[in-house]
Amino acid sequence: GKQLGWLATAVVMGGIILMIEEKAYDVLGYIFYGLMLLLLIATPIFARDIKGSLSWLTIGPISLQPAEFAKCFTAIAIAKYMSRYGYKVRDLRDLTVPFLLMGVPMLIIMVAQKETGSALVFISFLLAFYRQGMTGYVLSWGVVSILLFILVIRFGEMALPFGTGNLGILISTTLIHTIVLGLLIGKEKDLRSAIIMALGVSVCYGIGLLINIWVSVNFNYVAIASLVYVAIYLLIQAVKQRKSSMGWIVGFVMVSTLLCQGCDFAFHKILQPHQRIRIEVLLGMKDDPHGAGYNVNQSLIAIGSGQTTGKGFLQGTQTKLKFVPEQDTDFIFCTIGEEQGFLGSAFVLTMFAIFILRIMWLAERQNDRFGRVYGYSVASIFFFHLTINVGMVLGIMPVIGIPLPFFSYGGSSFLGFSILLFILLRMDADRAV
Repeated sequence: GKQLGWLATAVVMGGIILMIEEKAYDVLGYIFYGLMLLLLIATPIFARDIKGSLSWLTIGPISLQPAEFAKCFTAIAIAKYMSRYGYKVRDLRDLTVPFLLMGVPMLIIMVAQKETGSALVFISFLLAFYRQGMTGYVLSWGVVSILLFILVIRFGEMALPFGTGNLGILISTTLIHTIVLGLLIGKEKDLRSAIIMALGVSVCYGIGLLINIWVSVNFNYVAIASLVYVAIYLLIQAVKQRKSSMGWIVGFVMVSTLLCQGCDFAFHKILQPHQRIRIEVLLGMKDDPHGAGYNVNQSLIAIGSGQTTGKGFLQGTQTKLKFVPEQDTDFIFCTIGEEQGFLGSAFVLTMFAIFILRIMWLAERQNDRFGRVYGYSVASIFFFHLTINVGMVLGIMPVIGIPLPFFSYGGSSFLGFSILLFILLRMDADRAV
């Protein structure tokens, strides 16, 4: 009954949005964004603690999560900035302000409200930036950062068979060296620098192994020393050759080095205990079937028991007997899998794919950049929600608690997604005029 009430509210709100001209969102974009930031800052002050999160405002019988609406106003602000006359996405200098517009609400939600899942959704705006011309190296570096974090955490407690240190740092450092060599040979066409760099790194490790014959050597320091050598050598080459692209490789090495050193600190000092245990279970570092891994295990059992055609509507035993927690919110996809089986799940995912492609098509046919950037931001948000939600239900993503659009129970998310879509529909209607 309450969800029907939210549906009716969304329809009324959608009607109001469709009566507002597109120019209003452009003109008032920054004002909306500023008011949204104030609301996000005020939320932890007045919110009550719900499962360790301070992200819900209660007004009588109604509870709202401002973070769900922040995505919409952030998309409008980013679209307004990137639609400025003469704006071009050439390098990181052009992306400084959009990154800030994306990062400020993300930090407020993550730090002040302690809501990691809702905060991480803002990363999806990078996909919209990429469509507008952002270099693919930014997205690539993001993927590499995730890989480095996984490698350092997953193998950080494994000792080396020689000297001291851990396998995580050694593997992650080797990955960085490999990427740099690939960039030097493939992008820079500088075989000479690649050979000298490889020889220098080999000398660093060779000296470490030689000294280790007599004195135990911490190879974590050897790995870092090899990265410092690479950064200094490439910096000299960048100055000699006057190539800014070489400078970007130097920046990649330096930032990756700091990341390798900071992963362990972030994992043990910044992440909450329940977040750490979820990551450890996902990476196979711990087995906790009755604790942190319970939700995912029960979800997998429910989906697997659905087999090809499912058990039928409302006939699922794992879900209806309450073996799966949060089955009407974050883990609702396992209900689809158990009741409708593989075919039903595939149908839902296919409909989502068509839905997101349709949004991209609407964005692509906009006459101005404001509508196009906003449209791709909407598509990116839906894609991120779908990927992470289904991934965590299937046990291939960490459980961070974000809803499946228009399926998960909840008024804030339903209204947030509806507002995103109705504004895009209004923009498309103005395009037709």
